[in-house]
Amino acid sequence: MAMNSILNADDIKKALDTFKAADSFDHKKFFEMVGLKAKSTEDVKKAFHVLDADKSGFIEEEELKFMLKGFATDGRDLTDKETKAFLLAADKDGDGKIGVDEFAALVHE
Repeated sequence: MAMNSILNADDIKKALDTFKAADSFDHKKFFEMVGLKAKSTEDVKKAFHVLDADKSGFIEEEELKFMLKGFATDGRDLTDKETKAFLLAADKDGDGKIGVDEFAALVHE
């Protein structure tokens, strides 16, 4: 499943363009701009599974770095600073990775 089967491709492009500069990524604004925040928990979980590249049931720090590429192949890599900030915001149980429920909670914050 591709992200554009869940979200509007134009919204994804606008959001990626907004956060093109290094260290500009803001997950709350990004999820709102791509339309994910307004989606059902079921759709958010589908998006999670697209981003979970190794299908482990978690988005680990290494996968998180490439998260924007999960929305579109021309998305940039997150910087180490952005990756760590995103992980800190989402990883509520402190296990160093993001589970599907943690991801859904973060998107709907």
